[in-house]
Amino acid sequence: MDRQAVRREWENVSGTYARRRDPDGSDADLIEELLERVDTQPQILDIGCGDGARTLANLPTGSIGIDVAQAGLELAVETVPDQHLIAADMISLPFLENTVDAVTAYHSVFHVPREEQATVYDELARVTQSGGWLLMTLPGGRFETVRRGWMGGQMLFSSPGREQTLELLDAAGYEHIETMTANDPLGSSTEFVLAQLG
Repeated sequence: MDRQAVRREWENVSGTYARRRDPDGSDADLIEELLERVDTQPQILDIGCGDGARTLANLPTGSIGIDVAQAGLELAVETVPDQHLIAADMISLPFLENTVDAVTAYHSVFHVPREEQATVYDELARVTQSGGWLLMTLPGGRFETVRRGWMGGQMLFSSPGREQTLELLDAAGYEHIETMTANDPLGSSTEFVLAQLG
């Protein structure tokens, strides 16, 4: 699946995903760790925000959520009316350099083909101020698959592998990389990475 096919599928499954996933959980608690490391009034960008209930709702008022699917953003208007919502692709972010203090990317980058993920991490670094932070899901293995029947549709899941992802983050300029485990929206245990941009 290319990125346009992924976008079309998210238009189809955003509502189902919002209904099925748990809005609470220990991965949402990781945001507290992030907020302890940034200024008191940070500008935070949430990549792949969907309906906003899982991540964006836990970020400070005025944070920015982007998503490729208009269907997800329409749900987010109801869920997080005080946040800024933008339809955009994470591979080409519509922001100037050094715009945000931190980025969250929960369960989102692995929906981009793995050969394009280096570009995503370069984009996240480009829009983040020096010393800013990234909190994101860290895929555990190497995979490239289309899951048919996922949330009533089909979806791409892609990763170059755990170590390769950490190497891509390092190449994009991220330092002080920490990893931790938490529960994801569908109840599975997932590793996350918290990294500071050098």
